[in-house]
Amino acid sequence: MKAKGIHPGLAVIIVGDDPASRIYVNNKKKACEYIGIRSEEYALPAETTQAELLALIDELNQNDALDGILCQLPLPKHIDEKAVIAAISPDKDVDAFHAVNVGKIMIGDYDFLPCTPAGVMELIYESGIDIKGKECVVIGRSNIVGKPMAMLLLHDHGTVTICHSKTKDLAETVRRADIVVAAVGVPELITGDMVKEGAVVIDVGMNRLPDGRLTGDVHFESAAEKAEAITPVPGGVGPMTIAMLMKNTVKAALLHHNEK
Repeated sequence: MKAKGIHPGLAVIIVGDDPASRIYVNNKKKACEYIGIRSEEYALPAETTQAELLALIDELNQNDALDGILCQLPLPKHIDEKAVIAAISPDKDVDAFHAVNVGKIMIGDYDFLPCTPAGVMELIYESGIDIKGKECVVIGRSNIVGKPMAMLLLHDHGTVTICHSKTKDLAETVRRADIVVAAVGVPELITGDMVKEGAVVIDVGMNRLPDGRLTGDVHFESAAEKAEAITPVPGGVGPMTIAMLMKNTVKAALLHHNEK
C-alpha cells in the first residue's frame, strides 16, 4: 500500500477519563503503531458538549488524510450516542455501528463488520470449525455484539438462537448449542453443566470482580472440561477485536483509493 502512496489513517476520539476506555484506546494505538497505521488521538474533557463533539466529527469526515473514525464508547451521559454514531460518515465508520453499515450487514453485502463479531468469526474460521447446519446460541442482544453476531452466523448457514434476560430456560437452550457465544456482561453466567459435550464456547464478556480479577461470561474451568474449543478471558476475543479494527481501517483506506 505504501508503495502506491496509501498511508492508512485512523482518528480515535475519547471523551472523559473512563479507565477502561483509556486502556482500550492505548491498545488500539499500539496496534496501529505495530502495523504502520497512522493514528491521531482526540482526547476531550468529560464536559465536552454534544455540539462540540459533532463539530469535531464533521471536521474529521472532511479530512482526506483520515480513512477511519472511531469514537470510544461509552460517552458521558449528557451526550447522545446515537447522534454521534449517525454523524460518522459510513465510509469512515470502522466500528460498523452506523445504520447504513448495519443495514448492509443485515443483507450480507457489507464493507465493514463490527470488530468483536468479526473477530469471533475469524477465530472460528482459523480453528477449522464449520458453522453450516450447527446449532448456534448467542447470549446477549446488543447492537454492538449480539445482533450482528447472530447475523454473521446466519450468513454462514448456522441455525441461530438469541438469548437474553427474558429467555425462559437459558440453561436448556445453551445445552443444545454446538457453538455458544456469550456476550451478556454477567460474570461466569455460563457454567460447565450448561455446555454440550464437544461444543465450541466463545466468551466475549469482560467483567471485573470485586477482588480485581478479570473474568468472562463463562466459568472457564468447568466449561473447558466439556468444550472442544474455548476462548480465555483475557486474551481471547479482546486481541481479535483490535485486529479487526486494523483490518477495517486498512479496508477503508483501500476503498478511499479505489483499490479492492
